[in-house]
Amino acid sequence: MLDETSERTAFEVVGDAGPGFLAQLTGVIARRGGDITSVQIMESRPNSRTYFEVEIMGNSAGMLDELRTLPIVHEVRMVNSMQKIYGKRIIIMGGGAQVGQVAIGAISEADRHNIRGEHISIDTIPLVGESALAEAVRAVARLPRAKALVLAGSLMGGEIEQAVRDVREQGLLVVSLNMAGSVPEAADLVVTDPVQAGVMTVMAIADTAKFTIDKLKRRVF
Repeated sequence: MLDETSERTAFEVVGDAGPGFLAQLTGVIARRGGDITSVQIMESRPNSRTYFEVEIMGNSAGMLDELRTLPIVHEVRMVNSMQKIYGKRIIIMGGGAQVGQVAIGAISEADRHNIRGEHISIDTIPLVGESALAEAVRAVARLPRAKALVLAGSLMGGEIEQAVRDVREQGLLVVSLNMAGSVPEAADLVVTDPVQAGVMTVMAIADTAKFTIDKLKRRVF
């Protein structure tokens, strides 16, 4: 990560797909002193369309101009970053009915903060089964911009509990409904009402809210 004088820029590169395409692009970025904070290959055939977020000291124009000179590059276009557009992400997973109720609270509360300048987006996935849920929980820590996970169900434990502990160690906030099983014991916050769980999760990650998990005197509501 560069210091506060650095500039964050987001851009897409369209070019000839094939071995070494990404290496040539990252080579230019590195030579120009850019620090890649996010990269995603969105299409690979017949052309490659790759999205970058890069922090660079000073102006990024020179780096982008050099990328355009590469024979394999067809186009380089500036775009708004995913952070600016979609912002922080909350992932809700579990049983379909409970997921829907948590989403109602989260979307309503996110709207209240987004009109005040926040950018918070809500993702949902109805999912059942211990192994499938445990794998999905661990995958949340790999998702870009994911700040919180809500587990919405009536029974979760075993491998899911360990997955919750693993992602919490990586800095992810985990909120659980008050359900049977051992997952509530592993979560940061346990909320009985699913709508309220969605509301409190948004409040916990919003910069415009005066609410922090650390200041709570109890963790079950």
